[in-house]
Amino acid sequence: MPRGDKSSYTDKQKRQAEHIEESEKAEGRSEDAAERIAWATVNKQDGGGRKQPAKTAAKKKSSAAKTTAKKASSKKTATKKPATKKAAKTSR
Repeated sequence: MPRGDKSSYTDKQKRQAEHIEESEKAEGRSEDAAERIAWATVNKQDGGGRKQPAKTAAKKKSSAAKTTAKKASSKKTATKKPATKKAAKTSR
C-alpha cells in the first residue's frame, strides 16, 4: 500500500475526515493543510486505519454484569472500631 493510500480506512473514518476537512477549510486553512489536519485527527482518535479483528474474540460482559462484579470486589466486611470515650471535663 503506497503512502497516503486511504483504502484501509472505514467509511466512518472517511466521513469523519471529510467533515473535519470541511471545518478546517471554513476556518481559512488551505486545502492541503485541512486534509492533513483531518487525517491526523482521525489517526489520533482511532489509531490509524481499519483494525483486524482479534483471532479469539473475548466474550464481552454486559454492563449489569460489570457493575455486579465491581460491587462484589469492592465490598469489604465492615469492621467496627472500638468507641473511644473522652473524659468529660467540667469546669467550675
